[in-house]
Amino acid sequence: MSLFNLTLQELHTQLQAKQITVTDLVNESYKRIGEVDGKVRAFLTLDEENARATAAAQDVQLGNKDTRGLLFGLPIGIKDNIVTEGVITTCASQFLRNFNPVYDATVVTKLKEAQAVSIGKLNMDEFAMGGSNENSSFHPTYNPWNTEYVPGGSSGGSAAAVAAGEVYFSLGSDTGGSIRQPAAYCGIVGLKPTYGLVSRFGLVAFASSLDQIGPLTKNVEDSAYLLQAIAGHDPKDSTSAEVDIPDYISALTGDIKGLRIALPKEYMGEGIDPAVRESVLSALKLLESLGAVVEEVSLPHTEYAVAAYYLLASSEASSNLARFDGVRYGVRAENPANLLDLYHRSRSEGFGAEVKRRIMLGTYALSSGYYDAYYLKAQKVRTLIKQDFDKVFESYDIVIGPTAPTTAFKVGALVDDPLTMYLNDILTIPVNLAGVPAISIPCGFADGLPIGLQMIGKPLSEATILRVAHAFEQNTDFHKQRPQL
Repeated sequence: MSLFNLTLQELHTQLQAKQITVTDLVNESYKRIGEVDGKVRAFLTLDEENARATAAAQDVQLGNKDTRGLLFGLPIGIKDNIVTEGVITTCASQFLRNFNPVYDATVVTKLKEAQAVSIGKLNMDEFAMGGSNENSSFHPTYNPWNTEYVPGGSSGGSAAAVAAGEVYFSLGSDTGGSIRQPAAYCGIVGLKPTYGLVSRFGLVAFASSLDQIGPLTKNVEDSAYLLQAIAGHDPKDSTSAEVDIPDYISALTGDIKGLRIALPKEYMGEGIDPAVRESVLSALKLLESLGAVVEEVSLPHTEYAVAAYYLLASSEASSNLARFDGVRYGVRAENPANLLDLYHRSRSEGFGAEVKRRIMLGTYALSSGYYDAYYLKAQKVRTLIKQDFDKVFESYDIVIGPTAPTTAFKVGALVDDPLTMYLNDILTIPVNLAGVPAISIPCGFADGLPIGLQMIGKPLSEATILRVAHAFEQNTDFHKQRPQL
């Protein structure tokens, strides 16, 4: 049996008793990668030399008081848009295929302080733009449950690596559902924290007002431990929230008696696969049996979320990606005729089709004559969506629904239909527009593919959504299912 099938607490106990070593865990990770990553293709870069050196150094410390942190020695994968000093960070784009950062993102620094071991960088949709991981400029990633299907995106590599047992847990980023949707498709737990709870310093920006780093794990308890390690104020990030970080672990009591759950009718309507709807309703019945109260509500502006999101996110992407010009870093076109030709050719050759599509859409929305009609109106709709959540949270503790309308779709099925691909994010996008936290946990299967249950909380109520998710998990075994690669 893989060591990674043990719980975090079990691994920690064995490490402290010196029954296993950090080197054993790192060996397990690279052995598994060697066995299955040819099928899954979750990784872009392996940091094997550094990982083994770190493991050897930590083995010397085993049993000391400095090794009592629960993340000590555990192998983790990092999405390739989170910068890592001395390790290539590409954002899965040809533009950055030679980019070697000279500093660590704040979350990477925090992981090093917690003494987790970075195994390598994980595949993604280019610059986090996509919902299937087919937009990576290097190669697609495949779903471990069935490699004919997508793992979701843009954090598809982060989700697939955990589901396939290649790393113990991973970090992803979520702009419109890019942690939760792949977590749902791959049958694991994905948490998108409140905007500002986790530092974005060192995260290559897609849409700065929407992006948020978060954990992808095998179970809710691991998610709580990983969030505990990476949350907190960071003066290097101007949008970082100055708030006290609660003890997320102690919140996992299993008690949800009297909890008020809202089920938005918009989340269960047209377009939701019948198997997904049935699994979500069964999950809600279970939560009712544990003492929660479930009532139907309305989030009336949900139908406008996708349109508003793609205008706002593309506008911010257009602005953020202007820095990639072939001058300061990244790939530069050879022998340009002049400066304008350098910009034109570097960007034309460096960016993929989806990135170009969003830059063009965003530039159009921000252009003179269209700013008020598109960008400004989208910002007003964003406010209405946030107000919908505010109103519901006056009477309810948590909002629950499906994470995605369907299970994972086949590789190539939507590659020529970007609009349908965008609509797959209809249930996750409102959360980013409102800046609230949400978690996706497995709640069933359809045709051998996992189904995700999404729990949405009030701002900074991660402890509540973790408690409810943990209570559900303790009474089901969906999170214990593993794909057979």
